[in-house]
Amino acid sequence: MTMFVMSDQPNRTAQAWNTVARYPDYAGAQAAVDRLSKEGFPVEELSIVGSDLQLVEKVIGRLSRGKATGNGAASGAWFGLLVGLLVGIFASGAGFLAAILLGVVTGAAWGALFGLVAYSATEGRRDFAAVPSISAAHYDVIATHGAVERARVMLSQAGLLPH
Repeated sequence: MTMFVMSDQPNRTAQAWNTVARYPDYAGAQAAVDRLSKEGFPVEELSIVGSDLQLVEKVIGRLSRGKATGNGAASGAWFGLLVGLLVGIFASGAGFLAAILLGVVTGAAWGALFGLVAYSATEGRRDFAAVPSISAAHYDVIATHGAVERARVMLSQAGLLPH
């Protein structure tokens, strides 16, 4: 398999890449590159490419107007705490605590408002919370053309070249 990848080097517009090995999971490809690195192989000649990507969403619960508002308030409060701490650095005594308190309260209020507006904008089309992830069907370790055979030999000797 040959791929052409745009190069960030000014004098070359494309560079051919060839597959060293294909692994069913990322851990296998990562282990192969790690082994090559430990053997002194120039790993800057390698890349790991995931193919046949899928978006997987793990649904974690029902979402309601109250939950969206509460989640927004919690996120806003954390941001407000950060801002309050940064502003509080320049205050002394009770001013430090006031800056933190004002930051948390203001952040929570704005976060709640934005959470409510964002939920309302969906008009009930997405009443659930989910965590998205991307997975690949397989992972190819690819190398510049001159490094392919050397990498294959090293992986074969290490027992990491899949059959």
